[in-house]
Amino acid sequence: MPHYIAPSILSADFARLGEEIKAVDRAGADWIHVDVMDGHFVPNITFGPAVVAAIRPHTDLTIDVHLMISDPDAYIPAFAKAGADYICAHVETSGHLHRTVQLIKESGAKAGVVLNPATSLESLEWIVSDLDYVLLMSVNPGFGGQAFIDASIERIRRVKEKLVAKGSAALIQVDGGINPTTIAAVAQAGCDVFVAGSAIFGTDNYQKTIADLRRRIG
Repeated sequence: MPHYIAPSILSADFARLGEEIKAVDRAGADWIHVDVMDGHFVPNITFGPAVVAAIRPHTDLTIDVHLMISDPDAYIPAFAKAGADYICAHVETSGHLHRTVQLIKESGAKAGVVLNPATSLESLEWIVSDLDYVLLMSVNPGFGGQAFIDASIERIRRVKEKLVAKGSAALIQVDGGINPTTIAAVAQAGCDVFVAGSAIFGTDNYQKTIADLRRRIG
């Protein structure tokens, strides 16, 4: 299965966002990751559907929207209409997770669910067959640039085993602390999509950085 590098625009230069998107596109990125925060589920406030609509013309790459918001169902259709290809919502924010996943699909996007570092993996048990991807947080959500939580490696392995056992083709995405030091172990554990923010946008040569990350994946 191929691996995908997904730069998170949370770490981009917001004053030059269109240029930053084009730069990582040219540098070899596969997806563009958009961290949406509402100031309720997580402390910060970031992007809305209008930002996704604004960046959509700047790239043909997959746009992946990660909803760190307390009422995802209210915004899913708007993000899909704005141009999101993949949308995921946190298990912790949806009282009716199956309904949320179906709403994402009905809106025209691929559907995923997100698990925080301490969220039980059992929450995936009855939803796996409906998913296009699972996002495992390897830091606590809400801030960029945090250190990778080592216990995430075992969680990735267990989710991979669960997907294989269910015959699911869902991708595993990992977000938080992905950098040249951590990415190899994350890949070996079973990750398919690597979200990297400051590890890419914090460097002065995106092409070299993305190539190095890809090389370390193996």
